[in-house]
Amino acid sequence: MKHWHGWISLIVLAGVAGLTGCKPSGGSDADNPIKIGEYASLSGKEANFGISSHEGTLLAIESLNNAGGVLGRKFQLITEDDLSKAGEPATVVNKLVSKDNVVAVLGEVASSRSLEAAPICQQNQIPMISPSSTNPKVTETGDYIFRVCFIDPFQGTVMANFSYNTLKARKVAVFTDVKSDYSKGLAKYFKESFVKLGGQITAELDFNGGDKDFKAQLTAIKASNPDAVFVPGYYTDVALICIQAKQLGINVPLTGGDGWEGEDLVKIGQDAVEGNYFSTHYAPDVATTNSQKFVADYQKRFNGKTPDAMAALGYDSAMILADAIKRAGTTDGPKVRTALAATKNFDGVTGITTINEQRDATKPAVILQVTKGKFKYLETVNP
Repeated sequence: MKHWHGWISLIVLAGVAGLTGCKPSGGSDADNPIKIGEYASLSGKEANFGISSHEGTLLAIESLNNAGGVLGRKFQLITEDDLSKAGEPATVVNKLVSKDNVVAVLGEVASSRSLEAAPICQQNQIPMISPSSTNPKVTETGDYIFRVCFIDPFQGTVMANFSYNTLKARKVAVFTDVKSDYSKGLAKYFKESFVKLGGQITAELDFNGGDKDFKAQLTAIKASNPDAVFVPGYYTDVALICIQAKQLGINVPLTGGDGWEGEDLVKIGQDAVEGNYFSTHYAPDVATTNSQKFVADYQKRFNGKTPDAMAALGYDSAMILADAIKRAGTTDGPKVRTALAATKNFDGVTGITTINEQRDATKPAVILQVTKGKFKYLETVNP
């Protein structure tokens, strides 16, 4: 799917006539667009994530360009597909930095892929903003790496509290994807918080993302007689896990984190995912003025499709970057980095964003339940 790059650049620059030609002798910066790199899983097993995130990012860039851009210049979004595969993020981000000469990079959704690309951006002093990688290690890579979402210690605590207080679960089994930094981190923080509340972990089982048969582990989970099962995985695996859990007669709630939020969760899982719960960053039916406008604009741009959290965070990541460039008064990497680090009370689609000293965002979470094939908003949990 390498063809994404070409048509995306054309779309974003459709209204930027004359900006992509050779810089004339003596021309100013205003003659050239501000190049922003993006890497995302536009194909492969986590394509729901990458496509949603990209669509949100693209909508933001188009909106910014329609309003005249920043510093008298418009934006060019150069997007690369990392195929949802290990090894690809480093390849495409190296290209964005060394060949395309982008001034900043947006991506990725998955923590493992963000961790792979972040050192390249750090080494080259190119600010990188992950829309939704929640593993704490991502921003620990260095002072040029940021995120606009909450992190797993918070998300793990949210789901532990929800399991203990709302679901009244006292015994929970945990089923972790050992190939995923996201899954391992979220499982760790959930377990710590749940035990601290007085709960018991009845079983800890592992799987490898991409597996198709989970019945041996689920049989052991069933034998541990839990009140709920916490599955911090991605939607493709989770859907199959829910189907096989139902087949084995596991009739307790399955819960998880933002990795569940893909339209394929319901497409694949159908009735088996009904009634289960997960935490995420955003619910389109929570009506703020910003959110309402974003939903309307997104549906108009993408044929009536309702945006999910990945789309909303993709949008906010681009808007926060543009705000930092505007405040910096330049596209110089170190100065944009300093402006990003100073982001306070940015009023975005996903709420008010403040970047803390660890370059993470202090943000609320929402709990959703799968109801009649849709993701139904239940509650907001503040930090």
